Amino acid sequence: METRKIQQVGGGTYTVSLPKEWATAADIEPGAVVALHSHIDGTLVVQTGIEERNGEPLSLSVADTEPASLEPMLRAAYAAGIDSLELDAPDGVTDETHRRVDRLTRALTGVTVTDSSDDAIQVRSLLDVEEVSITQSVRQLQFAALSAHREATAALTAASAAPAGGDDGTDRIAAMVDHYFQRGLDSLSVMDSLGLTRPELFDRWVTARELARVADHADRMASVADRLDDPVDPDFAADVDDLADRSRDLVEDAVSVVLDAGDGGTGSAAPDDADVATARRCLDERDDLCAVLDDFDRRLFEADGADYRLTHAVDALRGTTEAAGAVAEVGLQSLLRERCSPGSVDVGQTL
Repeated sequence: METRKIQQVGGGTYTVSLPKEWATAADIEPGAVVALHSHIDGTLVVQTGIEERNGEPLSLSVADTEPASLEPMLRAAYAAGIDSLELDAPDGVTDETHRRVDRLTRALTGVTVTDSSDDAIQVRSLLDVEEVSITQSVRQLQFAALSAHREATAALTAASAAPAGGDDGTDRIAAMVDHYFQRGLDSLSVMDSLGLTRPELFDRWVTARELARVADHADRMASVADRLDDPVDPDFAADVDDLADRSRDLVEDAVSVVLDAGDGGTGSAAPDDADVATARRCLDERDDLCAVLDDFDRRLFEADGADYRLTHAVDALRGTTEAAGAVAEVGLQSLLRERCSPGSVDVGQTL
């Protein structure tokens, strides 16, 4: 690391010299124009090559592509942060391809078909990054995932109508977080618009992925409920209800640690002992709940007449608990990272 002395020009503008070796390597000459990015974490970035993208979409040929394979390709492009895509088919775009593209764009937030012809389809993401809140998206994802989990538990233990499953609400939100996570990594201006530091954006991205797994576990439980031949034994049902409640409470507590850490990047709230204690408690409860689930699994195995398919539901609850633990670990790491900043309190006080 080099240091430079700040100079003042004409009693107004502050200036700092650039290292000559860096300027030479970057082809910087007197009169060249660079971009300056002041970020919310206090850094000032000097960027060369500031020409804006020409707005032309990424062009992909789908001439020999089966319509069924379009979905993973388009989802991959969206997850990669690509905002504009043109699908070219010189021999003509089939009606089936048009239908599949239309259906997929409706399943992705802010994505629409902006131009469609006999030999090409143009797809764009029109959502303004200024309107995106990653933190709020994670909260919405938590609500959707836990709601699905609650409904699946009720279907399993109360013989209520099993949810249909496969709801794309959680998939839609998780995909949007993926999209803007990648865009934030690629563009400093997008990162500034999101209002998060890179570590905070990463923490929320990991949290979103774990919440998507919670939704997957809810689907597994709903599937078990749909396949059971007889109602669950009342004693076992009561245990499943209790364990499911504990796993969902653990998810909520773990997510709150991540989203409350650092007060969203403003730096206005330092982590206190209670935050760290909550994260550590989540990890302890993760271990305790996994042990209880293991014991319950053994009881099911040894019980006469118990439907073996219930063990798949127990495995889904274990997966939910482990997802909560993974989020709590992210939250604890974030808290300790903040405590390493200048002027923070000694982490040894709570460790």
